[in-house]
Amino acid sequence: MATLEAPVLNRTRPHQGKFVNEPPTDFSRQDNVRQMRAAIEKVRGQLGREYDLVIGGKRIRTSDKIKSVNPAKPSELVGLHQKAGKEHVDPAMQAALGSFESWSRTSVEERAGLLFQVADLLRQRKSELCAWLVFEVSKNWAEADADMAETIDFCEFYAREALRLARVETPVQLPGERDSLFYIPLGVGVVIPPWNFPAAIMAGMTLASIVCGNTVILKPSSESPTIAAKFMELLEEAGIPEGVVNFCPGSGATFGNAAVAHPKTRFIAFTGSREVGLDINKRAAEHVLGQMWIKRTILEMGGKDAIIVDTDADLDAAIEGVAASSFGFQGQKCSACSRAIVDERVYDKFLEGLKARVETIKIGDPADNAYMGAVISESSMKTILDYIEHGKREGRLITGGSRATGAGEGFFLQPTVIADIPPKSKLEQEEIFGPVLSVIKARNYDHALEIANDTEFGLTGAVYTNSQEKIERAIREFHVGNLYINRKCTGAIVGAHPFGGFNMSGTDSKAGGPNYLYLFTQAKAVGEKIR
Repeated sequence: MATLEAPVLNRTRPHQGKFVNEPPTDFSRQDNVRQMRAAIEKVRGQLGREYDLVIGGKRIRTSDKIKSVNPAKPSELVGLHQKAGKEHVDPAMQAALGSFESWSRTSVEERAGLLFQVADLLRQRKSELCAWLVFEVSKNWAEADADMAETIDFCEFYAREALRLARVETPVQLPGERDSLFYIPLGVGVVIPPWNFPAAIMAGMTLASIVCGNTVILKPSSESPTIAAKFMELLEEAGIPEGVVNFCPGSGATFGNAAVAHPKTRFIAFTGSREVGLDINKRAAEHVLGQMWIKRTILEMGGKDAIIVDTDADLDAAIEGVAASSFGFQGQKCSACSRAIVDERVYDKFLEGLKARVETIKIGDPADNAYMGAVISESSMKTILDYIEHGKREGRLITGGSRATGAGEGFFLQPTVIADIPPKSKLEQEEIFGPVLSVIKARNYDHALEIANDTEFGLTGAVYTNSQEKIERAIREFHVGNLYINRKCTGAIVGAHPFGGFNMSGTDSKAGGPNYLYLFTQAKAVGEKIR
């Protein structure tokens, strides 16, 4: 691994101009199809390799291992990983503390330059990294491509934002003073990403941390450590100094909890379930011996997202938006639509069209680019099936409702729609994180908004209506962090849709927005008397 004094790549290349989102790959073009198929075959030949912990640049192996398997073919090992335990927390912390002394004093231009370099490397290997997502978390080609495009966007956007923050000036300059404002790094952060966006969210939280001058202990999800290992390799190739990012897959209950509780941990960036997020918040709030600060928590914790379909909506557009939001990536997005709240005057017609649309969805191996792949694990599949059985008792099964037996050995489920689900019921309130949609009948628009807001979550939502008055009411009254009008409620784009939710959906971090880097810094005001 390169040292701070010996960067291996050109980080001074200018990146002028406005931020521009990475374009999606057009898989209707045969050259892109051939390239993706070649990448899948290349990665297929690399499956099953073993990956080390990386602490302070040193490779470490452990007796306990983490096996990452292909959800679409569980007999296929994607990667074998070392399992960090409590005994690895302090070495990782010491490595991160040691590198913080120099990294925090590295110029923001060099730190941003590292991110620009990472973006360039990601573009060069985009198809190959997409293929790893196909195998490790069962994303189809378009979903994997969107994940990697967002990863590139985070590199480019956060690098520019760090440079912008370095140029901030105070609104007032007092006579006889030189008044300045600096956004300085916090210290060592623990980054705990989820498995469902194992590239974008994992990389985004890590990149935001390090571009601000912090150092990181990265604990990727045990369901998706291989793509994080590939990202770590790429950081090293870009010349990141030893100890700036320490790669430590491990159990949340052992390594993760111990890292959160460590007195030298300054902040925790987490995306995942409500239960784990609240536990992290509680552990971080407890002062321990040797702790000199209030630990900062940056938490994104899920949702129970709703799409309202009003009586005057374009029903074809609403059906397409609901289907895409509910069943894209098997419904395994915190932004996924799990509730369709439909005005009773168009309810039956909506259900008829939705049933027909959902039954066109193809289920199968995402390596072959089936629209719906497998859910992440056997335990997840069993939990989702339990919800479906409960939903059959609460409501009326419209389509789906069981395991997709013809798709192969993997954890495949049918896209499931259950109608007539009552407000405040289990299926209407609890996050399922799978391909299950509850349809709820609303008396009118007032009732629809009331149902939409009546959960403990507040992440995303959408409204389909042609009424400008109702659109304005939704903007005022639909209490979510990300609201969409006449479009699906998934697919937030960096820069356009800063992402984060209200209530039990988290701390409303607004990832990919102009306020995000403030969470990884602290502001220092300096007033200097001019002599």
